[in-house]
Amino acid sequence: MPHHLMNLRHVPDDEAEEIRALFEAHDVRYYETPPSRWGISMGGFWVHDPEEAQRAKTLLQEYQNQRLHSQREAYEQWRSQGEGGGVWYMLRKKPVRTLAALLAILTIGALSLLPFIRIG
Repeated sequence: MPHHLMNLRHVPDDEAEEIRALFEAHDVRYYETPPSRWGISMGGFWVHDPEEAQRAKTLLQEYQNQRLHSQREAYEQWRSQGEGGGVWYMLRKKPVRTLAALLAILTIGALSLLPFIRIG
């Protein structure tokens, strides 16, 4: 019976490539199904053998922990360089786009609430 190791929906290409390389380096006999374009099937990495599934899950857990730490370090470095998210950052970098988005949000909110305001 097939064992699902990992969902591939919303997985970046570089992460999927690293996982393929990890499985190849450790001789994990896996197969892959791609996610569908419309989000109906999730796609993923699969194995048939239960012992192989356990070994692959252990490898994936170790890989995910390493990736978590490396991505967190990259994010902290990005933030320490003055880059960052948030409204104020976007307002400084792209004021017209940010103000247009905020105006659109307020307009949609007002139009959504208008029927309820008219009732009272």
